[in-house]
Amino acid sequence: MLGRFLEITVHTPAIQESLEFYETLGFVQAPVGETWPHPYAVVTDGRLFLGLHGSVVPSPALTFVLPELAHGVERLKGLGVTFEQERLGSDVFNQAVFHDPAGVCVNLVEARTFSPPERDGVVTTCGYFSEFGIPLKETDAARNFWEPLGFVALDEELRPFARTTLTSDRLNLALYRTRAFRQPLLTFEDRDMRERLARLRERGFILSDEMPDSLDDSTNAVLIAPEGTRLLLLQSED
Repeated sequence: MLGRFLEITVHTPAIQESLEFYETLGFVQAPVGETWPHPYAVVTDGRLFLGLHGSVVPSPALTFVLPELAHGVERLKGLGVTFEQERLGSDVFNQAVFHDPAGVCVNLVEARTFSPPERDGVVTTCGYFSEFGIPLKETDAARNFWEPLGFVALDEELRPFARTTLTSDRLNLALYRTRAFRQPLLTFEDRDMRERLARLRERGFILSDEMPDSLDDSTNAVLIAPEGTRLLLLQSED
């Protein structure tokens, strides 16, 4: 319904500093086009694509590619989606913007803005990217909003914190019902996260404990990127 997941878009005042941060973690750059007039780069682990934008944009935001965007916008309006911005026409790069009930910005564009890198099997120090976490107090409105758009809601898990996963073929979202998180997060998981955290500390990364008290800070942590993006590193149980 939303098209194909393209990237998680973030405002990045100092792109080179952020690039060095992600590349040190093991991410690789993807070749970008000339769609945007501002500085722009993309880093990826093969599953997560993170768009670093040197212009002030809503951040973090979810960006999808939806061909024949004008028709797609009308279909989404029929599902109750309200658009704050529509830039449609034969002489412009077509874009449309809306927000979910939690305030997360969703961008729809008509064509890709970068090419996937040739390198496969990228392994980062962060572990496996599992989901884009959205903190909120109550999940029903967000769940009812995302399900008609092609996401499948699983039953809420209460351990290690209240968490409802919304699955799709390219990107999983998760609703985090906790006051410990103040902004969306990129969540990574690994069975040996304790070892990964030790390696990060040895390399000089500063790890934060801005997370629910139910998470043991010896096996879980939050890593904050230079542009402010939160990376939640979770110990996986399987």
